[in-house]
Amino acid sequence: MKICVIGGGAAGMMAALTAAESGHSVLLLERQSRVGRKLLATGNGRCNLTNYNVSPAHYHGGAGFCDFALEQFDVGATLQYFTSLGLLTVSESSGRVYPMSNMAGSVLDVLRYALERSGIDVRTNQVVTGIRKAPEGFAVHTETAAFSAQRIILAAGGGAGSKVGGVMDGYRLAKDLGHHRTALYPSLVQVKTDPTYPRALKGVKAECGIAICRGDQRVAHNRGEVLFTEYGVSGPAIFDLSRAVSTGGEGLSCVLNFFPDWSESEVLHWLGQRREAMAAHEASTLLTGSCHTRLGQMICKAAGFTNQSASTLTRTDLRRIAEQATHFTLLITGTCGFDQAQVTAGGLDTREFDPQTLQSRLVPGLYACGEVLDVDGDCGGYNLQWAWSSGRLAGKVL
Repeated sequence: MKICVIGGGAAGMMAALTAAESGHSVLLLERQSRVGRKLLATGNGRCNLTNYNVSPAHYHGGAGFCDFALEQFDVGATLQYFTSLGLLTVSESSGRVYPMSNMAGSVLDVLRYALERSGIDVRTNQVVTGIRKAPEGFAVHTETAAFSAQRIILAAGGGAGSKVGGVMDGYRLAKDLGHHRTALYPSLVQVKTDPTYPRALKGVKAECGIAICRGDQRVAHNRGEVLFTEYGVSGPAIFDLSRAVSTGGEGLSCVLNFFPDWSESEVLHWLGQRREAMAAHEASTLLTGSCHTRLGQMICKAAGFTNQSASTLTRTDLRRIAEQATHFTLLITGTCGFDQAQVTAGGLDTREFDPQTLQSRLVPGLYACGEVLDVDGDCGGYNLQWAWSSGRLAGKVL
Protein backbone atom coordinates (compact mmCIF):
# COMPACT_ATOMS: atom_id res chain seq x y z
CA MET A 1 0.00 0.00 0.00
CA LYS A 2 1.27 3.51 -0.80
CA ILE A 3 1.27 5.78 2.27
CA CYS A 4 1.94 9.52 2.13
CA VAL A 5 2.96 11.19 5.40
CA ILE A 6 2.67 14.98 5.36
CA GLY A 7 5.09 16.53 7.83
CA GLY A 8 8.56 15.41 8.85
CA GLY A 9 8.47 16.30 12.51
CA ALA A 10 8.51 13.90 15.46
CA ALA A 11 5.02 12.47 14.84
CA GLY A 12 5.50 12.29 11.07
CA MET A 13 8.81 10.46 11.28
CA MET A 14 7.38 7.97 13.78
CA ALA A 15 4.31 7.42 11.60
CA ALA A 16 6.47 6.87 8.50
CA LEU A 17 8.77 4.39 10.26
CA THR A 18 5.81 2.47 11.67
CA ALA A 19 4.08 2.24 8.29
CA ALA A 20 7.33 1.07 6.68
CA GLU A 21 7.69 -1.68 9.29
CA SER A 22 4.47 -3.20 7.95
CA GLY A 23 5.87 -3.35 4.46
CA HIS A 24 4.06 -0.33 3.03
CA SER A 25 5.64 1.97 0.48
CA VAL A 26 6.05 5.27 2.33
CA LEU A 27 6.49 8.79 0.97
CA LEU A 28 7.35 11.48 3.54
CA LEU A 29 6.81 15.11 2.47
CA GLU A 30 8.45 17.90 4.49
CA ARG A 31 8.08 21.59 3.66
CA GLN A 32 11.50 22.56 5.04
CA SER A 33 14.97 21.71 3.75
CA ARG A 34 15.39 18.96 6.34
CA VAL A 35 13.22 16.83 8.61
CA GLY A 36 12.98 17.32 12.38
CA ARG A 37 14.09 20.93 12.61
CA LYS A 38 11.62 21.71 15.40
CA LEU A 39 12.84 18.65 17.30
CA LEU A 40 16.28 20.23 17.57
CA ALA A 41 14.84 23.15 19.56
CA THR A 42 13.11 21.05 22.22
CA GLY A 43 14.41 20.89 25.77
CA ASN A 44 16.65 23.91 25.17
CA GLY A 45 18.53 21.90 22.58
CA ARG A 46 18.74 18.78 24.76
CA CYS A 47 15.47 17.17 23.56
CA ASN A 48 13.32 16.15 26.51
CA LEU A 49 11.92 13.17 24.59
CA THR A 50 9.51 11.81 27.22
CA ASN A 51 8.68 11.73 30.92
CA TYR A 52 8.23 8.77 33.29
CA ASN A 53 5.20 10.51 34.78
CA VAL A 54 3.14 10.45 31.58
CA SER A 55 -0.58 10.07 32.28
CA PRO A 56 -3.77 11.53 30.78
CA ALA A 57 -3.80 14.12 33.58
CA HIS A 58 -0.91 15.91 31.86
CA TYR A 59 -2.85 16.42 28.63
CA HIS A 60 -5.47 18.91 27.50
CA GLY A 61 -7.84 19.20 24.57
CA GLY A 62 -10.16 16.44 23.39
CA ALA A 63 -11.38 14.78 26.58
CA GLY A 64 -9.84 11.32 26.88
CA PHE A 65 -8.86 11.24 23.21
CA CYS A 66 -5.16 10.66 23.89
CA ASP A 67 -5.61 7.80 26.37
CA PHE A 68 -5.59 4.85 23.96
CA ALA A 69 -2.56 6.01 21.98
CA LEU A 70 -0.57 6.62 25.16
CA GLU A 71 -1.46 3.16 26.46
CA GLN A 72 -0.56 1.40 23.21
CA PHE A 73 2.87 3.02 22.95
CA ASP A 74 3.77 4.05 26.47
CA VAL A 75 6.99 5.47 27.91
CA GLY A 76 8.57 2.02 28.31
CA ALA A 77 7.79 1.04 24.73
CA THR A 78 9.04 4.40 23.49
CA LEU A 79 12.38 4.07 25.25
CA GLN A 80 12.78 0.48 24.02
CA TYR A 81 12.12 1.68 20.50
CA PHE A 82 14.76 4.41 20.70
CA THR A 83 17.20 1.99 22.28
CA SER A 84 16.70 -0.25 19.24
CA LEU A 85 17.66 2.71 17.07
CA GLY A 86 20.87 3.18 19.06
CA LEU A 87 19.87 6.07 21.30
CA LEU A 88 21.06 5.96 24.93
CA THR A 89 19.08 8.02 27.43
CA VAL A 90 19.29 9.35 30.97
CA SER A 91 16.52 10.50 33.29
CA GLU A 92 16.21 13.15 35.97
CA SER A 93 14.45 12.96 39.33
CA SER A 94 11.57 14.94 37.80
CA GLY A 95 10.94 12.05 35.38
CA ARG A 96 12.25 13.90 32.34
CA VAL A 97 14.22 11.78 29.88
CA TYR A 98 17.04 13.14 27.69
CA PRO A 99 19.56 11.60 25.30
CA MET A 100 22.76 10.66 27.12
CA SER A 101 24.65 12.98 24.77
CA ASN A 102 22.52 15.92 26.01
CA MET A 103 22.10 16.83 22.35
CA ALA A 104 18.77 16.94 20.52
CA GLY A 105 20.72 16.15 17.37
CA SER A 106 21.31 12.62 18.66
CA VAL A 107 17.56 11.93 18.67
CA LEU A 108 17.14 13.35 15.18
CA ASP A 109 20.17 11.47 13.85
CA VAL A 110 18.94 8.03 14.91
CA LEU A 111 15.56 8.81 13.35
CA ARG A 112 17.11 10.02 10.09
CA TYR A 113 19.27 6.91 9.80
CA ALA A 114 16.21 4.77 10.51
CA LEU A 115 14.31 6.53 7.71
CA GLU A 116 17.18 5.74 5.34
CA ARG A 117 17.40 2.08 6.38
CA SER A 118 13.64 1.67 5.97
CA GLY A 119 13.74 2.81 2.36
CA ILE A 120 11.29 5.64 3.02
CA ASP A 121 11.14 8.19 0.20
CA VAL A 122 11.85 11.46 2.00
CA ARG A 123 11.15 14.58 -0.06
CA THR A 124 12.10 17.91 1.50
CA ASN A 125 11.24 21.44 0.33
CA GLN A 126 7.77 20.14 -0.55
CA VAL A 127 5.03 22.52 0.54
CA VAL A 128 1.73 20.67 0.21
CA THR A 129 -0.89 22.93 -1.33
CA GLY A 130 -3.80 20.54 -1.56
CA ILE A 131 -5.16 17.03 -1.01
CA ARG A 132 -8.12 15.67 -2.94
CA LYS A 133 -9.89 12.35 -3.09
CA ALA A 134 -9.07 10.24 -6.12
CA PRO A 135 -10.39 6.90 -7.46
CA GLU A 136 -7.40 5.00 -6.00
CA GLY A 137 -7.15 7.04 -2.81
CA PHE A 138 -5.74 10.56 -2.77
CA ALA A 139 -3.92 13.03 -4.98
CA VAL A 140 -1.43 15.23 -3.16
CA HIS A 141 -0.23 18.44 -4.75
CA THR A 142 2.80 20.47 -3.70
CA GLU A 143 4.16 23.70 -5.12
CA THR A 144 6.39 21.72 -7.50
CA ALA A 145 4.97 18.21 -7.91
CA ALA A 146 2.01 15.85 -7.61
CA PHE A 147 1.85 12.49 -5.84
CA SER A 148 -0.71 9.74 -5.37
CA ALA A 149 -1.32 7.60 -2.30
CA GLN A 150 -3.88 5.18 -0.95
CA ARG A 151 -3.61 6.54 2.59
CA ILE A 152 -2.67 9.96 3.97
CA ILE A 153 -1.20 10.59 7.42
CA LEU A 154 -1.44 14.27 8.29
CA ALA A 155 1.39 15.17 10.69
CA ALA A 156 1.91 18.79 9.73
CA GLY A 157 2.18 20.08 13.29
CA GLY A 158 0.67 23.27 14.70
CA GLY A 159 1.22 26.99 14.55
CA ALA A 160 3.62 27.21 17.49
CA GLY A 161 7.33 27.81 16.97
CA SER A 162 7.06 29.47 13.57
CA LYS A 163 10.78 30.26 13.65
CA VAL A 164 11.59 26.54 13.61
CA GLY A 165 8.81 25.28 11.38
CA GLY A 166 5.43 25.86 13.00
CA VAL A 167 2.78 26.38 10.31
CA MET A 168 -0.98 26.36 9.79
CA ASP A 169 -0.86 24.07 6.75
CA GLY A 170 -2.35 21.04 8.46
CA TYR A 171 -5.50 22.86 9.55
CA ARG A 172 -6.03 24.25 6.04
CA LEU A 173 -5.52 20.90 4.33
CA ALA A 174 -7.92 19.17 6.72
CA LYS A 175 -10.50 21.94 6.32
CA ASP A 176 -10.45 21.47 2.56
CA LEU A 177 -11.42 17.83 3.18
CA GLY A 178 -14.34 18.80 5.43
CA HIS A 179 -12.72 18.81 8.87
CA HIS A 180 -13.06 21.44 11.58
CA ARG A 181 -10.71 22.78 14.23
CA THR A 182 -11.09 24.36 17.62
CA ALA A 183 -9.76 27.82 18.53
CA LEU A 184 -5.95 28.00 18.58
CA TYR A 185 -3.89 29.48 21.41
CA PRO A 186 -0.16 29.64 22.15
CA SER A 187 0.82 27.36 25.02
CA LEU A 188 4.02 26.57 26.95
CA VAL A 189 4.93 30.20 26.45
CA GLN A 190 6.03 33.22 28.47
CA VAL A 191 3.35 35.24 30.28
CA LYS A 192 3.17 38.99 29.87
CA THR A 193 2.32 41.17 32.86
CA ASP A 194 2.44 44.80 33.91
CA PRO A 195 6.20 45.22 33.38
CA THR A 196 6.91 47.62 36.27
CA TYR A 197 8.30 45.03 38.68
CA PRO A 198 9.43 42.30 36.22
CA ARG A 199 11.51 44.78 34.24
CA ALA A 200 13.39 45.77 37.40
CA LEU A 201 13.85 42.08 38.28
CA LYS A 202 14.91 40.95 34.80
CA GLY A 203 17.03 37.80 35.04
CA VAL A 204 16.11 37.03 38.66
CA LYS A 205 14.87 33.50 39.41
CA ALA A 206 12.79 32.41 42.38
CA GLU A 207 11.22 29.17 43.59
CA CYS A 208 7.65 29.97 44.57
CA GLY A 209 4.02 29.05 44.58
CA ILE A 210 2.12 30.47 41.59
CA ALA A 211 -1.58 31.12 41.18
CA ILE A 212 -3.45 32.47 38.17
CA CYS A 213 -6.42 34.35 39.58
CA ARG A 214 -9.47 36.22 38.43
CA GLY A 215 -10.32 38.39 41.40
CA ASP A 216 -10.54 36.06 44.40
CA GLN A 217 -11.01 32.98 42.21
CA ARG A 218 -7.96 30.79 41.59
CA VAL A 219 -8.10 29.63 37.96
CA ALA A 220 -4.92 27.53 38.00
CA HIS A 221 -1.93 27.00 40.25
CA ASN A 222 1.53 25.49 40.24
CA ARG A 223 4.83 25.56 42.07
CA GLY A 224 8.33 25.86 40.71
CA GLU A 225 10.96 28.22 39.38
CA VAL A 226 9.89 31.59 38.01
CA LEU A 227 12.15 33.72 35.84
CA PHE A 228 11.43 37.44 35.69
CA THR A 229 11.75 38.96 32.23
CA GLU A 230 11.54 42.40 30.71
CA TYR A 231 7.87 41.88 29.88
CA GLY A 232 6.63 39.48 32.57
CA VAL A 233 7.42 35.99 33.87
CA SER A 234 8.79 32.80 32.35
CA GLY A 235 10.20 29.42 33.38
CA PRO A 236 8.83 25.83 33.30
CA ALA A 237 6.29 26.40 36.08
CA ILE A 238 4.92 29.44 34.24
CA PHE A 239 4.82 27.53 30.94
CA ASP A 240 2.52 24.94 32.50
CA LEU A 241 0.10 27.72 33.49
CA SER A 242 0.31 29.60 30.20
CA ARG A 243 -2.50 27.57 28.64
CA ALA A 244 -4.87 28.77 31.36
CA VAL A 245 -3.73 32.32 30.64
CA SER A 246 -3.98 32.21 26.85
CA THR A 247 -7.43 30.59 26.95
CA GLY A 248 -8.68 32.42 30.03
CA GLY A 249 -9.57 35.81 28.62
CA GLU A 250 -9.03 39.14 30.36
CA GLY A 251 -8.95 40.14 34.02
CA LEU A 252 -6.31 37.64 35.18
CA SER A 253 -3.45 38.18 37.59
CA CYS A 254 -0.38 36.15 38.56
CA VAL A 255 0.05 35.81 42.33
CA LEU A 256 3.46 34.65 43.58
CA ASN A 257 4.18 33.22 47.03
CA PHE A 258 7.91 33.32 47.79
CA PHE A 259 7.37 31.37 51.05
CA PRO A 260 5.18 28.51 49.75
CA ASP A 261 5.90 26.21 52.69
CA TRP A 262 5.07 28.81 55.35
CA SER A 263 1.82 30.28 56.57
CA GLU A 264 1.53 34.05 56.49
CA SER A 265 1.69 34.11 60.31
CA GLU A 266 4.97 32.20 60.20
CA VAL A 267 6.36 34.70 57.72
CA LEU A 268 5.20 37.53 59.96
CA HIS A 269 6.90 35.97 62.99
CA TRP A 270 10.14 35.51 61.05
CA LEU A 271 10.01 39.12 59.84
CA GLY A 272 9.72 40.22 63.46
CA GLN A 273 12.96 38.39 64.23
CA ARG A 274 14.61 39.92 61.17
CA ARG A 275 13.54 43.40 62.26
CA GLU A 276 15.50 42.95 65.47
CA ALA A 277 18.53 41.49 63.70
CA MET A 278 18.58 44.20 61.01
CA ALA A 279 17.59 47.11 63.26
CA ALA A 280 20.62 49.17 62.24
CA HIS A 281 19.92 48.73 58.51
CA GLU A 282 17.34 49.93 56.01
CA ALA A 283 13.98 48.18 55.80
CA SER A 284 14.82 47.04 52.27
CA THR A 285 17.41 44.62 53.72
CA LEU A 286 14.84 42.75 55.78
CA LEU A 287 14.56 39.79 53.36
CA THR A 288 18.31 39.40 52.85
CA GLY A 289 19.18 35.71 53.01
CA SER A 290 15.73 34.46 52.05
CA CYS A 291 15.70 35.39 48.35
CA HIS A 292 17.63 37.23 45.66
CA THR A 293 18.74 40.64 46.95
CA ARG A 294 16.92 42.58 44.24
CA LEU A 295 13.76 40.56 44.81
CA GLY A 296 13.87 41.17 48.58
CA GLN A 297 14.27 44.88 47.98
CA MET A 298 11.40 44.86 45.50
CA ILE A 299 9.06 43.09 47.92
CA CYS A 300 9.76 45.73 50.55
CA LYS A 301 9.33 48.50 48.00
CA ALA A 302 5.99 47.04 46.88
CA ALA A 303 4.91 47.12 50.53
CA GLY A 304 5.89 50.80 50.67
CA PHE A 305 9.20 50.62 52.54
CA THR A 306 12.64 51.49 51.20
CA ASN A 307 15.00 53.87 52.99
CA GLN A 308 13.62 53.98 56.52
CA SER A 309 15.31 52.05 59.29
CA ALA A 310 14.12 48.51 59.91
CA SER A 311 13.86 49.34 63.62
CA THR A 312 11.00 51.77 62.88
CA LEU A 313 8.76 49.14 61.30
CA THR A 314 5.58 48.38 63.24
CA ARG A 315 3.80 45.03 63.31
CA THR A 316 1.31 46.47 60.81
CA ASP A 317 4.23 47.38 58.55
CA LEU A 318 5.63 43.86 58.83
CA ARG A 319 2.21 42.45 57.99
CA ARG A 320 2.21 44.50 54.76
CA ILE A 321 5.63 43.06 53.84
CA ALA A 322 4.43 39.54 54.67
CA GLU A 323 1.42 40.11 52.42
CA GLN A 324 3.69 41.08 49.52
CA ALA A 325 6.03 38.15 50.19
CA THR A 326 3.18 35.65 49.99
CA HIS A 327 0.81 37.42 47.56
CA PHE A 328 3.05 39.33 45.15
CA THR A 329 0.51 40.21 42.44
CA LEU A 330 1.22 40.99 38.80
CA LEU A 331 -1.59 42.01 36.45
CA ILE A 332 -1.52 39.78 33.36
CA THR A 333 -1.73 41.41 29.94
CA GLY A 334 -1.51 38.22 27.88
CA THR A 335 1.11 35.77 26.63
CA CYS A 336 3.81 35.90 24.01
CA GLY A 337 2.69 34.73 20.58
CA PHE A 338 2.89 31.54 18.54
CA ASP A 339 6.39 32.42 17.38
CA GLN A 340 7.70 31.92 20.93
CA ALA A 341 5.28 29.18 22.02
CA GLN A 342 6.46 25.58 22.28
CA VAL A 343 3.09 24.07 21.44
CA THR A 344 -0.36 24.93 20.09
CA ALA A 345 -3.39 24.58 22.33
CA GLY A 346 -6.30 23.58 20.12
CA GLY A 347 -6.34 21.90 16.74
CA LEU A 348 -8.37 19.52 14.61
CA ASP A 349 -11.57 18.52 16.37
CA THR A 350 -10.85 15.11 17.89
CA ARG A 351 -14.53 14.13 17.68
CA GLU A 352 -13.96 13.73 13.94
CA PHE A 353 -11.24 11.08 14.44
CA ASP A 354 -11.32 7.55 15.86
CA PRO A 355 -9.10 7.52 18.98
CA GLN A 356 -8.24 3.84 18.48
CA THR A 357 -6.88 4.30 14.95
CA LEU A 358 -6.60 8.10 14.47
CA GLN A 359 -8.43 7.64 11.17
CA SER A 360 -10.84 10.35 10.13
CA ARG A 361 -14.52 9.60 10.68
CA LEU A 362 -15.31 11.91 7.75
CA VAL A 363 -12.69 10.90 5.16
CA PRO A 364 -11.76 7.19 5.15
CA GLY A 365 -8.06 6.71 4.52
CA LEU A 366 -7.07 10.01 6.13
CA TYR A 367 -5.21 9.84 9.46
CA ALA A 368 -3.87 12.59 11.73
CA CYS A 369 -1.32 12.59 14.53
CA GLY A 370 0.73 14.90 16.70
CA GLU A 371 0.21 18.59 17.34
CA VAL A 372 -2.21 19.11 14.44
CA LEU A 373 -4.89 17.45 16.61
CA ASP A 374 -6.54 19.18 19.56
CA VAL A 375 -4.23 17.56 22.13
CA ASP A 376 -1.47 19.38 24.00
CA GLY A 377 0.57 18.40 27.03
CA ASP A 378 2.31 20.03 29.96
CA CYS A 379 5.93 21.10 29.88
CA GLY A 380 8.41 18.27 30.45
CA GLY A 381 8.44 15.82 27.53
CA TYR A 382 4.69 15.20 27.44
CA ASN A 383 4.16 16.70 23.99
CA LEU A 384 6.93 14.65 22.42
CA GLN A 385 5.47 11.51 24.01
CA TRP A 386 2.15 12.36 22.36
CA ALA A 387 4.00 12.76 19.06
CA TRP A 388 5.64 9.33 19.43
CA SER A 389 2.47 7.59 20.64
CA SER A 390 0.09 9.15 18.12
CA GLY A 391 2.57 8.75 15.26
CA ARG A 392 2.97 5.08 16.13
CA LEU A 393 -0.79 4.55 16.20
CA ALA A 394 -1.49 6.46 12.99
CA GLY A 395 1.33 4.58 11.25
CA LYS A 396 -0.51 1.31 11.76
CA VAL A 397 -2.76 2.25 8.86
CA LEU A 398 -5.74 0.05 8.02
